[in-house]
Amino acid sequence: MTELAADDLDLASLNEAFESTDAQKIVAWAVGQFGQDLVMSSSFGADSAVLIHMATRYKPDIRIIMVDTGFLFPETHRFMEQLRLRMNLNVWVYRTRHDPLAYLHEAGETNPAWRNDVDACCAANKNEPFERAMADLRPRAWLRGIRRQQAETRKSARFIEWSSRYGCYAISPLLNWGGREIHQYLVDHGLPRHPLWEKGYASIGCNPLSCTRPVEAGQDPRSGRWAGKGKVECGINLDSANQI
Repeated sequence: MTELAADDLDLASLNEAFESTDAQKIVAWAVGQFGQDLVMSSSFGADSAVLIHMATRYKPDIRIIMVDTGFLFPETHRFMEQLRLRMNLNVWVYRTRHDPLAYLHEAGETNPAWRNDVDACCAANKNEPFERAMADLRPRAWLRGIRRQQAETRKSARFIEWSSRYGCYAISPLLNWGGREIHQYLVDHGLPRHPLWEKGYASIGCNPLSCTRPVEAGQDPRSGRWAGKGKVECGINLDSANQI
């Protein structure tokens, strides 16, 4: 496979065009442009069904990378299985190299319901498996579900960016979508939300209270992640592991 370089596509022109392009057309473009070399990632979180449904309409067998940290909510596993069976998904689950309990012991984390060092936990149990997945699958492009509305760290994201960290293009078709568009798509296509969404969890990661909690009215969707820790990203969507 020919290695991609960051300047193989005119990113400025594509991003200008994508600002006024329907999300489904961006997905269709990505499938046409990259074919079998396109993957997507999913946390099987609150509104993950949207991009999964959209991508599989154009490419039913797209490889979906899911990282199982060993600390996910049981509801997340059930939700993934629900969507997998409903849409016959091609899910590639990558797991942490650590036994979860052994990790807690080795990291000096004495309370399973809390993390003192959330950055170290994300690096070991979320980022390492995802980096391994990308190294194994070697995609030319990667669909991801980030949205500008979710957090300040995502407001400057572009629809298509070159990821030097993963050596591929990162494509974010839902970047301009808000909660209204997400809700309408789910309703129009009869798609479920993650069961914890009904309990106020707008963004769903691992189950320690230090990592995921319900949000209050008016807060941004990711404010319940690592609350009080000065952190809003697990690190997967950052272009350098050093930013975690």
